[in-house]
Amino acid sequence: MTTADHTVLDVEIGALTGGAANLPQYAGKAVLIVNVASKCGLTPQYTGLEKLQERYAGRGFTVLGVPCNQFLGQEPGTAEEIAEFCSATYGVTFPLTEKVEVNGEGRHPLYERLVGFADAEGHSGDIRWNFEKFLIGRDGEVVARFSPQTEPESAEVVAAIEAQLG
Repeated sequence: MTTADHTVLDVEIGALTGGAANLPQYAGKAVLIVNVASKCGLTPQYTGLEKLQERYAGRGFTVLGVPCNQFLGQEPGTAEEIAEFCSATYGVTFPLTEKVEVNGEGRHPLYERLVGFADAEGHSGDIRWNFEKFLIGRDGEVVARFSPQTEPESAEVVAAIEAQLG
């Protein structure tokens, strides 16, 4: 099977709290996939991500957080610690997957499908840092990539989401 035979949402990945994250449930929705970390200078982006979730969830949108500890060990916690931090500190209601690797030999298949897509500056390939964002369209294909420094509520992210929601 090749990547062209499947969408990003066909990849199997575990949920943070156990079991499957069941990505196919998001078919027909717009999904913002973000590699997240609890101890990063960009961690306050959880606030903006949650605001996007609250603003657009009723229109067929979700944020999907993917914890990763590959950038200076900034997501060292267990699944329980990550869930507690996200809930207690930022009131996160969007789904989180199991902690995975996004780069290197252990790169999760989800990120194998994502990293080939270039952002507006032409960057493709390895994830640069925590909070790199990929917008998945209703058809399950990547439609936009945003750098880690791009705020979730920035004009370009909001416009891309709005375009997918119609």
